[in-house]
Amino acid sequence: MGYLVRESIETTSLLERVSADTSGATVLFCGTVRAGPDDGPVSAIEYSAYEQMAESEFDRIVVEVLDRWPGVRVALEHRLGRVRVGETSIAIAAAAPHRADAFDACRYVIDETKVRVPIWKREFLEDGEARWRSNEETSMED
Repeated sequence: MGYLVRESIETTSLLERVSADTSGATVLFCGTVRAGPDDGPVSAIEYSAYEQMAESEFDRIVVEVLDRWPGVRVALEHRLGRVRVGETSIAIAAAAPHRADAFDACRYVIDETKVRVPIWKREFLEDGEARWRSNEETSMED
C-alpha cells in the first residue's frame, strides 16, 4: 500500500491498520492546511512529490520506527494535489503497548517526513496569487 494519496485521508482506516490487542495507546496526528496570521490569506496548498523517491523514503522511515520502537504499529498517508484550508494533508497513526512509544514514534515520522521526504508545497492565496513554501525544518538558516 502506498503512502501518497490524491483523495481525502480517512483517519478511521489508518486507526484500523494499527489496531492490535497488544496496544495500550494509539496516537493520531493530522496535519491540516491552515491560514494562520503568519501565513497570509492562504486558501489551499498544492502538494507535489518525486513520488517513487517519496514512497521509498516513507518505507525507510517506517522501518526505522519499527527498529527503534519494537511493538509499535504505524500507518500514514500524505495527500498530493490541491488541499484546501482545514483539510488534512498528512495523517499518521501509531499504536504501541505504552503511550510514550506511540507518541515518540508518531513524532519521529512527522519530523523525518519534513526533513527527508521530497514533497513540495505551493500555496494558493485568496487573491489568486501562488507562492512556493519551504519547510522551516529543512532551512539551512540557524
